[in-house]
Amino acid sequence: MKRVRYTKYTGDLASEIDLEELLKGLSDYLLDSGYYNPWGDYQDLQHNMDDLREALRRLLLKGDFLSQEMRDQLQQMEAEGTLDELLDRLMERMEAENYINRQAMKGPTRASNIGGQVGEVEGQVRFEVTDKSMDFLGFKTLRDLMGTLGKSSYGRHDTRHWATGIETSGGSRRYEFGDTLNLDATATLSSAIAREGIGLPLNMEYEDLQVHQCEYQSSCATVVMLDCSHSMILYGEDRFTPAKRVAMALSHLIRTQYPGDSLSLVLFHDSAEELPVSQLARVKVGPWHTNTREGLRVAQRILARQRKDMKQIVMITDGKPSALTLPDGRIYKNPYGLDPLVVSETLEEVARCKRSNVMINTFMLAQDFGLVQFVHQVSEMCRGKAYFTTPDTLGQYLLRDYMQRKSKMIH
Repeated sequence: MKRVRYTKYTGDLASEIDLEELLKGLSDYLLDSGYYNPWGDYQDLQHNMDDLREALRRLLLKGDFLSQEMRDQLQQMEAEGTLDELLDRLMERMEAENYINRQAMKGPTRASNIGGQVGEVEGQVRFEVTDKSMDFLGFKTLRDLMGTLGKSSYGRHDTRHWATGIETSGGSRRYEFGDTLNLDATATLSSAIAREGIGLPLNMEYEDLQVHQCEYQSSCATVVMLDCSHSMILYGEDRFTPAKRVAMALSHLIRTQYPGDSLSLVLFHDSAEELPVSQLARVKVGPWHTNTREGLRVAQRILARQRKDMKQIVMITDGKPSALTLPDGRIYKNPYGLDPLVVSETLEEVARCKRSNVMINTFMLAQDFGLVQFVHQVSEMCRGKAYFTTPDTLGQYLLRDYMQRKSKMIH
């Protein structure tokens, strides 16, 4: 006879730990931008599997998000030398649930003294942050930012224009060819009675047709221009990681709340290139200058492919234009002051944006006098807005601007 034996469930700590809380705790490590912080928890770690295990060890032993019972179990496992087994199972869970992808470093294998070849060792196996992790971190950032904004209603972008549609929020007007035939029956009958008088049958003409009005809501194509020059991690402050978080949050907001909109990302430095938002986690700043003009050129090429009512460039920077791509492809650089050649060519590109009805909203992470004057000039030329903010408040200003679309300056 078949029997089933039941035993007391003792629990598996690796299964009980919330991977989302784990990922949130590792966000500073996963989104490293190259900023050296001597007091950072993960400053000495790289993106390989051995260092991921060490990052998990430090996070778990810190135990901010764990219960007291879990912390006691971890301390006991650390004392018994069995914590590595738990860390291995957690990394397997992260890979199985598609939070990370394991990738072997490309390169020649080394020869073995016993013949044949030896493949990559564990320390040489890197991992990549997946789209699922990026989406989760973007959602967490967006939720935190929305909490600081207070009550904010999601929706599409309101304009000052009226249109005909299903959701009515305005008065009626005479029907015109091409309108949505959402008839205002009361207004239509009133028009016919005023013309014909009360009587049956009631003769109704084309000009009697009245339709409801609703607020016209537009679609928007946005390009985020992100400065990744070396100044973004200088002066004792990491300005690039908060900008990365904001770009991820904006991507999540557009995908979930503004499905008709589009978001593209452009990195500008000595040159400029388009980058998928999913690749943002691995981007670091480098020893580069600020080629704002080339960034605007790439952004305009992207927007030219979009068929949207509204087109805008959101530029996040902390440095003045200091580089220029010459006609022969060489990069002209001058980091000292505002170079007249660089400024004039950059402003000419801004003028092209204006002629193409592309608005430029600039979010400044520095307040150098010359840079402030340059940004004001850019804003005046293309009827955009300038925001002088800090890494801590960047997300609040950017999301508020994106959702409200109000013509005001925030200082």
